[in-house]
Amino acid sequence: MPKGSEELTNARKDEIINACASLYKTMGFKDITIRDIGAKTSFTRTSIYNYFQTKEEIFLALLQREHEAWIADLEKLSRQYKSRSADEFAGSLARTLEKRGCMLKLMSMNLYDMESSSRIENLVSFKKAYASALQAITCCLEQFFPRMTANDIQDFLYAFFPFLFGVYPYTTHTDKQKEAMAQAHVSYVRYSVYEITKSFVSRLLQSFSL
Repeated sequence: MPKGSEELTNARKDEIINACASLYKTMGFKDITIRDIGAKTSFTRTSIYNYFQTKEEIFLALLQREHEAWIADLEKLSRQYKSRSADEFAGSLARTLEKRGCMLKLMSMNLYDMESSSRIENLVSFKKAYASALQAITCCLEQFFPRMTANDIQDFLYAFFPFLFGVYPYTTHTDKQKEAMAQAHVSYVRYSVYEITKSFVSRLLQSFSL
């Protein structure tokens, strides 16, 4: 780790992560290189290796940041309302995910590569953020649905978090994918992140609504 203040270190990490996020909007995970990321920063490409050893570590840091932003929204939700029906909570939860397209894309398409090519300390840091997301959802359920038992909450988590891994591909399609579906005569209904999440969560919680 280079010498310097913690503020400088964090600022440079943020700049690297921001560069990665910008590229990911228009380029594929496999196409983006450390050189590409370095070209969008204000310091030399080789300096990146003082902070991240692989591009996968940069992407994992981006995913961690996305989780932390999502957690902040979940915590705001629990502070904002004293009670929520199943439909109301499902809608509010779906709104928090509308803003997290990058998070959903990384989870569904690149998680294994990121985790397998990152140092254990980076992976542990991400897993702590993931655990905090689990806890934030748990706190919402305990607050809004007091009839749920610990087992009920666990069942919800084990249904909801695997569901998140499929949200992006079910709501985002390339022109090539659409053309293939048309030629294969596959009929499908297009849903937004909000629509598909609200419907799923509402069904999971309907029996617990007051």
